[in-house]
Parts: sequence; C-alpha cells; structure tokens
Amino acid sequence: MIKLNKLTKVYRTDEIESTALNEVSFEIKEGEFVSVMGPSGCGKSTLLNILGMLDKPESGSYEFLGNEVSKLNEKGRSEVRKKNIGFIFQNFNLIDELTVFENIELPLIYNNVSASERKKRVNELIDKIGISHRASHFPQQLSGGQQQRVAVARALITRPPLILADEPTGNLDSSNGNEVMELLCELNEEGTTIVMVTHSSHDASYSQRTINLLDGQIVSEKKSKLAQAAV
Repeated sequence: MIKLNKLTKVYRTDEIESTALNEVSFEIKEGEFVSVMGPSGCGKSTLLNILGMLDKPESGSYEFLGNEVSKLNEKGRSEVRKKNIGFIFQNFNLIDELTVFENIELPLIYNNVSASERKKRVNELIDKIGISHRASHFPQQLSGGQQQRVAVARALITRPPLILADEPTGNLDSSNGNEVMELLCELNEEGTTIVMVTHSSHDASYSQRTINLLDGQIVSEKKSKLAQAAV
C-alpha cells in the first residue's frame, strides 16, 4: 500500500534550516497495523502529514497504492486523500456546532453521497461502535472516550483503506484509551490498514510492527510479540 524511498523533508526560515525527515525508506502492506514512535521533534508528525498528503516531501518518492503521489499538486493530493484516507487526531477535532450524527456524516457530504445513503451508512456505523444513543448529542455533551469514538467513526465513514491516527489516546484515561485501541484492532482485523503515531509503548503493543524515529531517521524497526508468534 505504501512505499517510501529516501523521503526527505526540510523546513526553512530566513535564519535556520531544519531537516524533519532524512532519507526515510520503508514499506507498509495492505492490512498492516504499524506504529511510529520516537521523542518529540523526531519527525513523527511530519511523516504522518506526508503519508496523509497534507504536505509534500522535499525529495524522495512516495508510492501509494502503486501510484507516485509525492509530486502531485494540492488538488491532486486532495482527490486521492478524500477517497482513500481517514484521519484520527489526539484532540478529536469534532465540530462543536454539529451533532454526533452530523459530524460523522460530513465526509460523505464532501464526497457527494446521497442523503438516503448517508443516513443508512451513519446509522450502521454508530450502531457498530456503540454510540447510536448519542446520535443527537453535541460533542461537549460527551465524555472524552465517546468523542474519540465519534472521531473514529468519522474517519471510517467513507470506508477508506487507510487510517492515520495521531496520538489517538493522548487525551484519554487508560480505560477509554484501551477501548479506542481495541476498536482500532477490530478495524484492522476487518482489513483496514492503520498507521499510528504514539508516545505510548502500551498502545504500540497493539500494532504488528513498530518503526522508531530519531532526528528524522529510522533507528530501529521491530515486530510485536503477537506478530512474531504468528510467523
């Protein structure tokens, strides 16, 4: 699904030049669950932004589903992104003025899905992840764990083959965090590819493989114990 070859990203100001990613290369197969770990400032968020086509690399190549996407313009990246990628953020990024149903429905509106199909798909999904009783509530009326479930549902509603998760349990207590991680595992078992940035070795243990970054470079890569046991 994903193939990076010597991907480099440099940020420049008038005074300084900072290399966020330095010739990063790796592959992710369809159906994998991969964690990316490393200290603050190591390039994790930059990597996720490039994988999500929110940003472009300085050099190197990025193949997504067999197509080179690193040289696409903003419109081209947007077209690929909205059809193939769902995002989950640490801060939920829900719209306060919209209900749970409306927050989840929004990506379908952007994708020109009919009203009847939108209603069907949202109702099926909120029932599946256990928040149908909150459909008419607003985000501020929900617990943190419930808000993150809504965010997961919004990421999934277009049925993307890839989910990018940025510290998805960072604002949750351990109980709600574990629930969200178990939900991500269920989605992965159903075939969704997941790439997750995390500071938590506990959360990373849910994935099949962990890539460790330091100063913009991959310093180690290892399979989880569960993945090793399956080999």
